Amino acid sequence: MMLVEIWMMLVQSVWKQLVQWCGSEFDGLLVFDECHKAKNLIPEAGSQPTRTGKAVLEIQEMLPQARVVYCSATGASEPRNLGYMVRLGLWGDGTSFENFHQFLGALEKGGVGALELVAMDMKARGMYVCRTLSYKGADFDVLEAPLEERMMNMYKKAAGLWVELRVELLSAIEYYAEDKVNSAQIWRLYWASHQRFFRHMCMSAKVPAVVRLAKAALAEEKCVVIGLQSTGEARTEEAIAKYGVELEDFVSGPRELLLKLVEDHYPLPPKPDCVQQDEEKVMEFQRKRHYGPDVSLKGRVSKLGKLEDVSDDGVEEYPPPESDHESTDSEEEFYMCQICNTEEEKSSLLYCSVCAACVHPGCLTPPWTDTLTDDWSCYSCKEKVENYFKERDAYLTELSKRYDAAVERKSKILDIIRSLDLPNNPLDDIIDQLGGPDNVAEITGRRGMLIRASDGKGVIYQARNTKDVALDMINMHEKQQFMNGEKNIAIISEAGSAGVSLHADRRVKNQRRRLHITLELPWSADRAIQQFGRTHRSNQTSAPEYRLLFTNLGGEKRFASIVAKRLESLGALTQGDRRAGPSLSAFNYDSNYGKKALTMMYRGIMEQDAFPVVPLGCSESQANLEEFITKAKAALVSVGIIRDPVMCNGKNGGKLTGRIIDSDMHDVARFLNRILGLFPDIQNRLFDLFTSILDLVIQNARTEGQLDSGIVDIKAKSVEMKESPKTVHVDTLSGATTVLYTFTIDRGVSFELANAILEERLKDEAGSSSDGFYESRKEWMGRRHFLLAFEGSTEGMYRVIRPAVGEASREMPLVELKSKYRKVSSVDKVGKGWQEEYDASSKQCMHGPKCKLGSHCTVGRRLQEINILGGLILPVWGAVEKALAKQVRQIHKRIRVVRLETTNDNRRFVGLIVPNSAVESVLEGLQWVQDIDD
Repeated sequence: MMLVEIWMMLVQSVWKQLVQWCGSEFDGLLVFDECHKAKNLIPEAGSQPTRTGKAVLEIQEMLPQARVVYCSATGASEPRNLGYMVRLGLWGDGTSFENFHQFLGALEKGGVGALELVAMDMKARGMYVCRTLSYKGADFDVLEAPLEERMMNMYKKAAGLWVELRVELLSAIEYYAEDKVNSAQIWRLYWASHQRFFRHMCMSAKVPAVVRLAKAALAEEKCVVIGLQSTGEARTEEAIAKYGVELEDFVSGPRELLLKLVEDHYPLPPKPDCVQQDEEKVMEFQRKRHYGPDVSLKGRVSKLGKLEDVSDDGVEEYPPPESDHESTDSEEEFYMCQICNTEEEKSSLLYCSVCAACVHPGCLTPPWTDTLTDDWSCYSCKEKVENYFKERDAYLTELSKRYDAAVERKSKILDIIRSLDLPNNPLDDIIDQLGGPDNVAEITGRRGMLIRASDGKGVIYQARNTKDVALDMINMHEKQQFMNGEKNIAIISEAGSAGVSLHADRRVKNQRRRLHITLELPWSADRAIQQFGRTHRSNQTSAPEYRLLFTNLGGEKRFASIVAKRLESLGALTQGDRRAGPSLSAFNYDSNYGKKALTMMYRGIMEQDAFPVVPLGCSESQANLEEFITKAKAALVSVGIIRDPVMCNGKNGGKLTGRIIDSDMHDVARFLNRILGLFPDIQNRLFDLFTSILDLVIQNARTEGQLDSGIVDIKAKSVEMKESPKTVHVDTLSGATTVLYTFTIDRGVSFELANAILEERLKDEAGSSSDGFYESRKEWMGRRHFLLAFEGSTEGMYRVIRPAVGEASREMPLVELKSKYRKVSSVDKVGKGWQEEYDASSKQCMHGPKCKLGSHCTVGRRLQEINILGGLILPVWGAVEKALAKQVRQIHKRIRVVRLETTNDNRRFVGLIVPNSAVESVLEGLQWVQDIDD
């Protein structure tokens, strides 16, 4: 801690010297390189701003005249990471947002599309430049690494042990923990260790797949880079400290982590303390139970003299005491016997050393005949002292039994953990299976490693550095050996790979194509991009192949979910396109849709609502569904999501009940973290149910037009600009303009074109038996509707083309298709109905001439007018938001970013779509309109 504080003092001293050297009037250029280090200035709730973030903000405040450049390869992976970029002018005086929190709220509400707009807006003002190395030629693939049989058995036993440990801790805390604050800390450590433990298990499960991929790549004359985040060095060093430098086998990271949790944090009762002397115990006992009386004559007279009682007539009943100097010394030699109340000289009375009572030896029952001692105590005090010692001894004996029992229980748990079959540290295991340190370049932050002993019996610990290479240069030495081709495998961690280039550089000897295997994804998108960038750089002979490994465990998708969510934000913020760079969008579960899906799943499990989809394996009978719900409840209880469980007795037997707190109902991250500790079968069933509900939620949002998919491409048969664009705002600083464009689009598909599409499918023999024209089973607005359907990229899912709106944005399941439509074989019937709908949709929406929105409604209309607000958007954001809030239809209230390309001159436009009914309101908010000069 002291070293950290000293280092921070040095850092603060340096930047204060910088500010002092520049002077408050400095108006030169200030460049913040690697500025993403300051991204946590505005952290999430419950966290504190980092010192780096605060320092960057303070420098800008202390040098108000300085020009500022923010430079980073991964500037912001989410909107709150922009907090330190105060010079951008995106919030504050003269903008639509009073402060950063308002700006952040607008972006979060606007979704990914709003982030894309911010990037484009900054480019329009000339304040932002973004360049990225193309991923052309790079090959991305997500591979599943199923758990092998031995690993599956390990995982099941480990999951069972964690459940038992939780029950044991609940019991131990209930009986032994006296400090509730401390018990809360135990649970925080428990769940943190739980997450790290199963992340280690997932990494270890992928080791066989990594080794197979690496050996296959080497056989194909490629070289291999393996990326991970944690090296397990702390666990290894703890094991070395306990067992020595020579071990029978590699250290198991999960085992050492679990041992440390139990050894350091298992609650024990207070340890019996017998250090104090018995006499001190007696005195403490007596001080609490006795009051020493004043028994001397002088004392009685003194007390009597202090009485101030007054008679009814106001005359004092007792005369005032004599002055102290008139008393004689003889009064101090006489004491009163507490039994017979006669005065005697002190030497003639027994004096109790405990309660200070004075008695004649003969007044006692039985009389005292033994020798008088200084520590004599009366019969009453002696009995109390003896009883005290008996009670104390009984208490200490009971305390000792409780303590010994708790220690024994703790020892048994530790013995069970030590006997458990758990995997080795993945890093050491991979290096060993791929030929050891002679074949593998290790670029990590570790100081030492475990290697196989020369005789093959056991392993030994050795330092990574040698006599010729210092520890601080060992990573550069290993990197050079890899680039020279002396080693064709490299393992990199976050701690050791910063700034390291491992690509197929034209200037180095090793120009083999790189196979980059990601064993463990980083927690954040910017770190993921940084790791991908180790093997993909300029001046390379070939782009790398990326292989992202995942187990078949549902809970592991948690780690991909974090990165996927932030990769989308990173691409949107940096390049104005969420699709830029590598994509893991299929794993983005921690979204608003994911939270809604999780709530629906929990309510189904708690039997508060019906499941929106049938859980896997429950379609056959109600009994199967009830069995699944019972298993799901028990599983969620075991990982602490369902709290206060109670078994209720009903007509059909016992039923488990409990509660899920509100904050957990939509906490996708916690759900995915916790289910890692479940048995694989129920873990995957819960995850499959969650993803099935999520798919349905997304599908419904798409159908209702509420899906946040970033910038939406508007596709139509014809897109033409209707009238001259209008400038509605000019930025006073940059001169950039906000422009309103109006387009006319024709989305329809004629029957001739639809029939040609179907014939082409049939000619190529690429279709299925269900491909063809369909007629609606029910009438709508007095007529039946027609569509063309053919199987898409996924079996059972069909692409749909309608006369008025062309191809639908979502594919329709075959079951839904056949329930709502029936196949039609008569070409004449289809042609007539198709053409009628095609012609009618050019003039009115699908609701008919009596539609409440009149000409403003565009649902099902083939010919439409679309208004797009392009150019500079952020300055007019507030006006647009207010205008849209007044709209009747829910879909029109949300800010949506669209992109289209005109068909007559191929010009591309990107901006906010403004509904026809909102145009006047938007223009009133912007106050003035001016035609653009030709």
